[in-house]
Amino acid sequence: MKARQLFRYKARQGETICEMVIWALPAATRERPHGLKYRLFCGVPGQCLVRYDNELGKGDHRHYGDQEEPYPF
Repeated sequence: MKARQLFRYKARQGETICEMVIWALPAATRERPHGLKYRLFCGVPGQCLVRYDNELGKGDHRHYGDQEEPYPF
């Protein structure tokens, strides 16, 4: 069974873009114990200001400027 999209939102104000996508996974995993896959992004063309995601191999983490750090979900 594939992930099922629960939520999608994209907005733009001037040059700033905000995008949020959340999927429900078929089952929770060690890396995604909450059973969700997500991407929350805010940036301007060519530059990420802040992004939260949980790609495989990294778990829940955020990108803030040039920094990347884990955070508790």
